[in-house]
Amino acid sequence: MEEIVNKVAQSALVTIDLEQYYPKEEITVFDLKDYLFMELILKEKDYRAALQAHDWEQYRGKAVTITCTADAIIPFWAYMLPAAYLEPVAARVAYGDETSLRNTIFLEKVAAIDASEFNDLRVIIKGCADKAVPEAAYVEITRKLRPVVKSLMYGEPCSTVPVYKKK
Repeated sequence: MEEIVNKVAQSALVTIDLEQYYPKEEITVFDLKDYLFMELILKEKDYRAALQAHDWEQYRGKAVTITCTADAIIPFWAYMLPAAYLEPVAARVAYGDETSLRNTIFLEKVAAIDASEFNDLRVIIKGCADKAVPEAAYVEITRKLRPVVKSLMYGEPCSTVPVYKKK
């Protein structure tokens, strides 16, 4: 009887699973809509009083994104006020929705990868993930690794799609 040989395990392929860079921080949204009169109008005095009375400790250690989901005209300083309250307690403060902050954190983690570790290697970017990996992460890892790798592929070791091969 012939011995079964795992050729994938013996190959010089390196697999990167982008899912491991998924943000672990809890992301919370601070919506200005909740502080508008009739969810339409910002009354400065009321807005300032509501923010001053707000419990900012609930955001301690969290990544917080500031947005306004109401169709209202909001002055720029109105975003600055909650940021000033959040900065001392939150792990991170940003503008936008939850998805944009998650993508930003994801891209920062991918950008922090030391590309030199993959110099002249054949690299596969894992295709399947349990969590949604943003398309931007695939673009960033390609941009980062292309100058140094021997080849770059997408998918699983048994079935890859070639992306780049050094000539």
